[in-house]
Amino acid sequence: MRNQVNFKNAHSASFRDPSGYVFVDNNEIKRLINPIYFKQYKALTVSGFYESLFKNNLLIRHAELSNTAEHIIIKAEKIPFVSYPYEWSFNMYKEAALLTLKLQKYSLEHGFSLKDASAFNITFNRGKAIFIDTLSFDFYKDNSPWRAYKQFITHFFGPLILAHYHGSQQLKLISNFIDGIPVKMISSMLPFKTKLSPVLYSNIHLLAKLEDKHNEDYKGEAKEATLSKNGQLNIIQSLYDYIKNLDLKEHSEWGNYYDKTNYTDNAFVKKSDIINTWVNTIHPERLIDIGGNDGTFVRKLDGSIKTALVCDIDNNAVDYNHKMVKLNKEKFMYPFVLDVLNPSAAIGLNNTERDSFIDRITAFAPDVSFALAVIHHMSLSGNVPFSESAKFFSSFSKYLIIEFPKREDSWVQRLLNNKADFRDYFDFYNSRNFELAYSEYFEIAEKQPIENSQRILYLLKAK
Repeated sequence: MRNQVNFKNAHSASFRDPSGYVFVDNNEIKRLINPIYFKQYKALTVSGFYESLFKNNLLIRHAELSNTAEHIIIKAEKIPFVSYPYEWSFNMYKEAALLTLKLQKYSLEHGFSLKDASAFNITFNRGKAIFIDTLSFDFYKDNSPWRAYKQFITHFFGPLILAHYHGSQQLKLISNFIDGIPVKMISSMLPFKTKLSPVLYSNIHLLAKLEDKHNEDYKGEAKEATLSKNGQLNIIQSLYDYIKNLDLKEHSEWGNYYDKTNYTDNAFVKKSDIINTWVNTIHPERLIDIGGNDGTFVRKLDGSIKTALVCDIDNNAVDYNHKMVKLNKEKFMYPFVLDVLNPSAAIGLNNTERDSFIDRITAFAPDVSFALAVIHHMSLSGNVPFSESAKFFSSFSKYLIIEFPKREDSWVQRLLNNKADFRDYFDFYNSRNFELAYSEYFEIAEKQPIENSQRILYLLKAK
């Protein structure tokens, strides 16, 4: 049966669910539904449950292609670029958590329940979080607790609480714990005072204790727990209210970043004008801005971009960008967190369940890439030779607009001074060596100094 739908093209992350699996057919995203899920699928369809979620942009829309006794095949709307939880900013992560709780509440009110609450069931599309696992809904059974409750704690609530107390880097732990951060680990990492919070004690610390007790008392017989629907709704509401009020207590250099780049107002405008002129000669539909901070230069483009990815290592910059995307309804822009010196790797079983950043950006195939305030950080902070950064950008860039701060630039001087006795090692850092290294992969289409600054803009075309 699976061979009839090209199972060899099935997505490597979809083998876990017996209800069905996702596969790629002619670059379209399709899902095969097995008979074990027919009853639920029909009820979700006939009741209007799916349609209601579609209309409210809570669930990725799908269309039914075929319906036989052996299988049902649906085609899902294709998302231009799928980001993963470990690439979300704090408030993006919060939004995903709140969406999951909102879906569970709505499901309970209509006779259904989420059977899993994986953070990987959500991504971002058109400026907001959206649920993408169509087969995650099951029938609600009277007086049964939420089957995915613990998964929600280990995928959402725990990571957010850790980030609240220890910083946004904690959100990246989910890349090492694809099935959720162990609740005992979460509990052990939190301050003692969190045990005085009824919400944190009952949903994390007590849960960790009960897990220990269950392991000690286990004799091969599982006891079925009970919980009224109202009881479950109360838990969901308390989690929702707590998460909604969570904030992040960390600062970054982003807030006054542009004040530190020694641009005059005129130089800033000139830089934007040059970028605009070059972009308008390329007429791109897809763009990525590597190290794009809060998306400033993408917003200054006067042409129309169908899809713009803007990534940065700074959580606060990405958070602000995401806020502006929602406020301005900029559905074309996709912010996410990325460390250019350590892009997201392929992880999971056989290292194929979650695709690497390189694989995803290569598939996205941007018409133009921006690297406007990156190369000096890569070269001087990360000790990356020009040849290696050129190789990185050439792996996915048709055109590359890259900014080179000269040695005289104040930020470059600051980075060089940090090298102390090793400063002389970085004598290679100059525009001539930059051009030689990048010429192996790119042709220099245009080169323009930015007036009133110590920076040069290059328009490079892949060879």
